Amino acid sequence: MPTQRLSMRRIKEVLRLKHFQGLPERAIARSVGVSNGVVHSYLSRARSAGLSWPLPEGMTDEDLELLLFPAPRPASQSPQRPVPDWSYIDKELRRRNVTRRLLWEEYRAVNPDGFGYTWFCTTYEAWKGRVRPSMRQIHLGGEKVFVDFAGDTIDIVDPLTGEVQPMKLFVAAMGASNYTYAEACPSESLADWIRAHVNLFTFLSGTPTFVVCDNLKAAVSNPDRYDPGLNRTYAEMASHYGTAILAARPRRPKDKAKVEVAVQIAQRWILARLRNQRFFSRAELNAAIKTLVDELNARQMRGFGSSRAELFAELDKPKLTPLPDQPYAFARWKRCRLAPDYHVEVDGHWYSAPYRLIGELVDARIDDRTVEIFHKGQRIASHARAPNRRGHTTIADHMPSAHRRYGKWTPAAVIAAGERIGPSTAAFFQAVIDARPHPEQGFRTCLGILALVKSYGAERLDAACRRGILIKARSVASIRSILQNGLDRTFFDESFEHQPLRHGNIRGRDYFH
Repeated sequence: MPTQRLSMRRIKEVLRLKHFQGLPERAIARSVGVSNGVVHSYLSRARSAGLSWPLPEGMTDEDLELLLFPAPRPASQSPQRPVPDWSYIDKELRRRNVTRRLLWEEYRAVNPDGFGYTWFCTTYEAWKGRVRPSMRQIHLGGEKVFVDFAGDTIDIVDPLTGEVQPMKLFVAAMGASNYTYAEACPSESLADWIRAHVNLFTFLSGTPTFVVCDNLKAAVSNPDRYDPGLNRTYAEMASHYGTAILAARPRRPKDKAKVEVAVQIAQRWILARLRNQRFFSRAELNAAIKTLVDELNARQMRGFGSSRAELFAELDKPKLTPLPDQPYAFARWKRCRLAPDYHVEVDGHWYSAPYRLIGELVDARIDDRTVEIFHKGQRIASHARAPNRRGHTTIADHMPSAHRRYGKWTPAAVIAAGERIGPSTAAFFQAVIDARPHPEQGFRTCLGILALVKSYGAERLDAACRRGILIKARSVASIRSILQNGLDRTFFDESFEHQPLRHGNIRGRDYFH
């Protein structure tokens, strides 16, 4: 490639130092920070153009550049010196390990009297600027797919209620071929984001080396220019398919310019064409989108002489990684701490883990069928996901042998804490513990009731527990409801009901003896 030109400001400095200061070329080179040969070259060009210092008044940088670097004469094409097929050159450069030097050598092998390497590179750059003026990157076949959501939406209508639901348009484009995929999603949630990727890889029949995404919440949990934190489910999906996630820098759309253009094309090619149609289901909408996407990929691209589908089959598809045997099953992660009853809460249900990890941070992996619990990367428990809320799923092996004491809370300690409130509270705690398959499962309820003493006082809490025993209540919510509605007040002085009423008109039992 030719040496990059100096700026007009530095060229003027070379002329000033030579013709006004009278410095030798070696000193000028040291002052400007270039080689002696560069200084000599620019001074020679200035002599050929009849320039010295000072420059003619009114001469602009553009005028100076035209004098120093006159436009080259157009190369004469002949059967012995044919111009290369720049579309073919551009397509071949997207193959791995293919360089401009190699393609020029192949061109000269067929055309020994053809153009030189410098002309080859310069003319190719000019062609590329005309065909794709915004291009800044060379994408290798099968290397990258760019993904994003379009800003515009399209509606589906509920046929029964008439309710309108806007749908987001997920768009993906392969880097080398511009091969495009699109589908409608209900939202930009993590589940829809992952599902769209699974469908994308199925559409491609393979996975590229990298997936380049924006910094949306479903993909990036911690957007950072240098070290973005990926959503754990998204990273797990990438590992399942043998690909890697590259998050674009925040507020740097050029990092994903490929998909920005693809989104614009999809909005014009798909959404604009469907704007006057009504759809009553997502399946119906996606069927219409698929038809338009197939038409888009089969359409010839100007300047390339090929369609997206043809380029994909030639450049991208041979380099894709084969799909795994099973598609990725969506699962979300939740970080939680193992409670004193050695259970973790997932969607209102409690699942057990080994009691020895009480108080430790664990990670729960939740999918449609199972709940898996991990500690420091090791799976320590696996449960079938329970359909009901407010229940417990406990594995016997997770229980301590003979319910050994751990920490502060044991059944005796919990009941003793209740006795400090009042006898009814202790009795209620005993009833709660007895109602659970394992005593420790009642600790959380008892601790929740103890916390109510701060708001209502010991006397009212004990009275509420007395009423709770009578109505066979066994939850914090029941005791709280009794207190909130003042139903505990009738139990403040139970002994009053058993004392004899003293009055002058009442004889009493001694009268009859």
